[in-house]
Amino acid sequence: MAKGRVGKTVESLGDYLKEQRVQARLSLRQLAEQAGVSNPYLSQIERGLRKPSAEVLQQIAKALRISAEQLYIRAGIVSPQEGVGGSVELAVLADSGLTERQKQSLLDVYSSFLAQNVPEHENPTHEPDTNPEGADHG
Repeated sequence: MAKGRVGKTVESLGDYLKEQRVQARLSLRQLAEQAGVSNPYLSQIERGLRKPSAEVLQQIAKALRISAEQLYIRAGIVSPQEGVGGSVELAVLADSGLTERQKQSLLDVYSSFLAQNVPEHENPTHEPDTNPEGADHG
């Protein structure tokens, strides 16, 4: 399941949205209208072809009367792991004083800081200067 993770995340988001829409007894057209998005765009989200912004997810969540946080997790915007972001990300997403582009920029910077602070043994891109494993194979 780790293979093609972004696609799988978006696909599972689409499946989840469709499931929630069906449970709410709303047609695709009705949900699109209530969420303020186009019918074709919502259809593409449900089929896993498009990844919606946090703002669009918030509108869809409001229309479905479900938690926006749950959609953010399914979309890969917020990590479900305890202690990894979460409250900071949610605060940024909830701030109505920021534009969508500003929110995304802040989230990108925040994610990069978190990635930089991962201990060396957990970060595969951070390689040591010497190679003790290959040193004896001469």
